[in-house]
Amino acid sequence: MVRRIDRDEVRRLLARGAQLVEVLPAQEYEAEHLPGAISLPLTQLDRRTAGRLARDRPVIVYCHDSR
Repeated sequence: MVRRIDRDEVRRLLARGAQLVEVLPAQEYEAEHLPGAISLPLTQLDRRTAGRLARDRPVIVYCHDSR
């Protein structure tokens, strides 16, 4: 299920064990990322890389594109 959430909801979900995933390119992730975020670049996202995520915990996906 996909839905947009606000900052307060992100904080609440993270406090309950959600996983925060940034899909930025690796260089952008290294330069600046949210604390505790897992890097899974969108161009490399597939079944294998997504396997790094715990299936029993919610996933929050974040990407900021300044272009």
